[in-house]
Parts: sequence; C-alpha cells; structure tokens
Amino acid sequence: MIQSKNSRLGDAVIVFICILLILVCFLPVLNVFARSLSDPMALVCREVYLWPKNLDVTAYTLVLKDAKYTWSLGWTAILTVICTLLSMTMTTLCAYPLIYQQLKGRKLINSFILLTMYFNAGTIPNFILFKDLGLINQPAVLIIPYTLSVFNMIIMRSFLQNIPESLRESAELDGAGPVRILVSIYLPLSTSVIATLSLFYAVGRWNGYSDALMFMNSNKPYYPIQLLLYYIIQSKTSVDAATQEGFTSPGASESIKAATVMIATIPILLVYPWLQRYFISGVTLGAMKG
Repeated sequence: MIQSKNSRLGDAVIVFICILLILVCFLPVLNVFARSLSDPMALVCREVYLWPKNLDVTAYTLVLKDAKYTWSLGWTAILTVICTLLSMTMTTLCAYPLIYQQLKGRKLINSFILLTMYFNAGTIPNFILFKDLGLINQPAVLIIPYTLSVFNMIIMRSFLQNIPESLRESAELDGAGPVRILVSIYLPLSTSVIATLSLFYAVGRWNGYSDALMFMNSNKPYYPIQLLLYYIIQSKTSVDAATQEGFTSPGASESIKAATVMIATIPILLVYPWLQRYFISGVTLGAMKG
C-alpha cells in the first residue's frame, strides 16, 4: 500500500523524535565512558567530550583493585538477586488469589491494596517504625520494606486474568488444587511478565540508594554500590574521597569517579538484553485488563 505524503511526514517526525531521545540517553553515557578512559590532566583541561583523550585504564585498575569497592559491588549483586526473588514470590502470591472470582472479600482486598498506592506514611514515620523494629543499619532494611510493588502486582494480576479460565477449570476437574494449578499452568504461561517484573525489581534495587542513605547511614560494610558511588561523586577532593570511603588508591580523581560510574552501570546493562524480548509483551499483555 502506497503511503500518503502526510503519513510519510508523520513517520519521519517519529523517527526524528526517537533518534533525539536515543541521543539524549546515550551521549551522557558515552561522555562518562570517555572520561573514565582519559588521562586525568585532559579532564582537568576539559578536553574530553565523547572520545577518550590519552587513553588510560589506570582508573579501572585502581577501582577493581580496591577491596571496599569490589565487596560493595558483590554485595549489591547478592542484594539484587535476593530482593528480586523475594519480590517476585510475594507479587505472585498476592496476585494469584485475586484472579478467583469466588474469593470472599476480593473487592475489599483490592481496594485496600490500591489504597497503598495513593497514601503513604512518609519518610519520618517509616524511619521511626524501622527503628522500633530494630531494622536501622541492618541489611534487612534494604530488603523487607520494599518487597512488594502494588503496581507490579496489578500487572501480574491482569496478566494472570488473561489466561483462559478453561485451563484452570480442566485442571480442577482432574483434581488439581490451587497451588498445583499455579505451578503447573499459570507460571509456565507467564514467562514474559515474570521476566518483565523481574527486570523492574532488579533495576530498582540495583539503582536504589535513597533507602540506604536514610536507613544505613552508619553501616558502611553493607553500603550498596549506588550509595558508595553517591559518596564518591559528592566528594570534592580526591584526598577526601580516599579518606572518607577507605579507598586504598591514592585518590578518587575525576577519571576514577567516571570509572566507578561505568562499573556500577555495566552489570545491569548486560542483564537487559536477555530480558528485552519479554519486556513489551509482558507489559502490554498485563495491561489489557484492570
């Protein structure tokens, strides 16, 4: 079918906007990458933009040799895996019962769950609660409070509702209980939404630092990588950064800061391509029903 002039013009505008958005997202990353591989003097002279100047990998060597940084990176990876598995378990266990029309109080439960999306106690009440529970400065404070996302639960619930009820009914006629139906029917058919929500949870935990900043302010061995990175970036001088963060390297120069950012970013970027093919289908299918 031959496209009209207006249609071609519209496609061109869409392509232009997409390219512009790609550049807006990609160029800052390319700049940080170039800074991480450049000689510190080139950074001081503001000679580095999108391509490294006087190629130098010393910054990566210093960062990867630093025990505190590598431990923080490993701890964040462990934390991300634990939080993702626990969050997906809780999301599934919350969403699955709500697809049963015969569940007593189903509408009331849904209303209470949705209520938490609009009303929150706030940071100070949460801090007092966590303090009374003995969670402050404990690794558990980075895991337990944010185990379940209501938004993600709604996506999961909507996706499960789209699976034909006839499959469940046939399994029930064969004597299968709710747990068996979940494990044998619903989960195998929910690969796309599970992968999508796992990506949401993993990225959220990997990039999270505000909760650690507020609730883990005096337990440095369990700082996630983003909080450690936050303190490095906030440091005004390389000597202060090395002293405050316990780095064994001579200092956290601008190139070391850029290398730290890249090393903290690369792991989650490597995960995304494996889940990308599930991303669109998981979100769109989960949004068909409310």
